[in-house]
This record gives sequence, C-alpha cells and structure tokens, in this order.
Amino acid sequence: MSEVVTFFILNQKFVDDKDAKPESQQLVYYGLAIGHHLGVIDCFKPALTCPLARYQAWLAAIPLDAARQKLAGIPKYGEIVINSSHVVMLAEGLAAMGDDVDDDILQWRDQLMDMLAMIQNEPAIHLIVRRLHE
Repeated sequence: MSEVVTFFILNQKFVDDKDAKPESQQLVYYGLAIGHHLGVIDCFKPALTCPLARYQAWLAAIPLDAARQKLAGIPKYGEIVINSSHVVMLAEGLAAMGDDVDDDILQWRDQLMDMLAMIQNEPAIHLIVRRLHE
C-alpha cells in the first residue's frame, strides 16, 4: 500500500433542503462560517494527487521557509487546509522555486498556483490536502 498526497478543492456547495432559496454566494459564505449545521453539504473534488515520496521532493524544492512549513504539515499531520489567508505566502514560495526540478514537480507547482489564483478570485474556495493510503 503506497501513500499519496491529494489536494481536494471545495468550490461548490449545495443545500439539502427543497424549500431553501438563498442567494448562492451568501450561502457559501454562511456555510463556511457556521459549519455543517444547516444541511449545507460540501462538494470536495480531488484536484491534484502525487506520491508522498515525490511530494517530499517538491517540498525540498521550495526555498521560502513559511510556504515549505505550511505544506510540510501534510506529511507531519496528515491533513492541512489552504484558504485565502495562505494564498500570498504559498504563491510566493512556489514562485521562488527554480526551474531546475523535474517536470512532475513543475506541473504540480503550476496546478497549485492555478488553484491559489482561484482562491484569490473567490475567497470562499478552499483546499483540503490529505495524506492517503492507496
């Protein structure tokens, strides 16, 4: 059984109530604020997966300590959340990576940068990143 790191993106929600007719944007913000108490169901989708060993090589290629430490929480704790408060720090860390790494790492960097741009444009979007056993 091998371990992988998977980035799940939350960029939509739905209400488990036929009679509810809230404005969708307000529902997203309200749902994030109060949690799962009102029948708001998160729709997480896997957006990026890489083997844990390769993920650790990716971490080693990030020169800025703050960004590397945030992402190092995955191997250490098994899960992290990335939200709008992390976008600038992570984007700066990823942008500071050299291009002398292999193509997989560059592709993962670019995919994560795209997801960070999505969060920057819509702060209600966030990522859950988990270490999983396959």
